[in-house]
Amino acid sequence: MSLSRLSVELIPRSPEHLLEDVAQVKALLPAADTLNIPDLRRFALRSYQATDLVRPLFAQAIPHIRAIDIAPDAPLPGAEQEGLSEVLIIHGDPPPDLSYRTYPNSTETIIRRYRKEAPHLKVYAAFDPYRRAPWQELEDIARKKEAGAQGFFTQPVFDLKLFDLCQEWLEGETVFWGLSPVIGPRSRSYWETTNHVIFPNNFIPTLEENIRFAQAVLRTLSQTEGRAYLMPLRVKLENYLPPLLEALN
Repeated sequence: MSLSRLSVELIPRSPEHLLEDVAQVKALLPAADTLNIPDLRRFALRSYQATDLVRPLFAQAIPHIRAIDIAPDAPLPGAEQEGLSEVLIIHGDPPPDLSYRTYPNSTETIIRRYRKEAPHLKVYAAFDPYRRAPWQELEDIARKKEAGAQGFFTQPVFDLKLFDLCQEWLEGETVFWGLSPVIGPRSRSYWETTNHVIFPNNFIPTLEENIRFAQAVLRTLSQTEGRAYLMPLRVKLENYLPPLLEALN
């Protein structure tokens, strides 16, 4: 067996930078069939615009849509975009620049709008096992499903025991499991402080150990034709992606 889908998350810093990364992913990780693209307010290129740029090389490209950015009477980003078939709806963090307008939308509100106004798009939502008590997150998952979410992207996981537990919680759901390298104490501190991640006692923040962990998760997912996405933050693609092919062969 093998993964049913493998995505790589790429940051759209600029059209030129994004296309360079896309070409590298295509060359270094031929097993990848999808890209997912976050929407970061500090960059001018919007996620749904970036999917048009990358589609010549990746037909399946999933933009992240921030719920708090959408005005109640505004058209939905990507709803009329030719070639787009999937979106990931996240709530979105408030921008550091308070002059930027945001709106008090819930994720569920925007999911409902997409399911009603753009029923041709498959809608994913987020799952994060770290940000709150598990029962609260699973209640949130139930609300997102009721609103129309058809699958989930997880926050990156760093613990095989937690990964196994989350698989039980999300059994039967369409899930892209997140993997991201954490290299060095500063990177670890970022995840602990910003995302409230609790690392296992035996976690070692080196590239080699992160690759071994990702390989183990990918092998497990391959046994059930699961899905995964890679978030290669602060690492060179040529150092991180090729070793992961070993887990997919």
